[in-house]
Amino acid sequence: MDTEEFDVATALDAATALHRVLAARTHRRKVMGQEVLVPGQLGEALHLPQIIRRLQGKQLRQREQGLEEFQELWPTLSSATREKVLHRIGWYDPKSLDWEDKRSNRRPIADSDH
Repeated sequence: MDTEEFDVATALDAATALHRVLAARTHRRKVMGQEVLVPGQLGEALHLPQIIRRLQGKQLRQREQGLEEFQELWPTLSSATREKVLHRIGWYDPKSLDWEDKRSNRRPIADSDH
């Protein structure tokens, strides 16, 4: 998916989903001799809470700045992370679906197409 396909609303959905995906990553740490799982902090390191706040902002200029920041961040993510985010927000590539999938809008392959 290209960044051009994001608008403020879809970028907000994707940024929120990305924050959840990154927080779901856990790390083991020893605290006072006990091994504990801590949630991932990569979302905070990438300034996702700030981007989300801007995308939710009341001023158009602020929302556009949040959109621009998200569009700059999106291509830097791994393809696996992008796929997880797109799956969470319900986006899919219709060309990758099976013919039997109800969401598919593909035409049947004709014998002359082979």
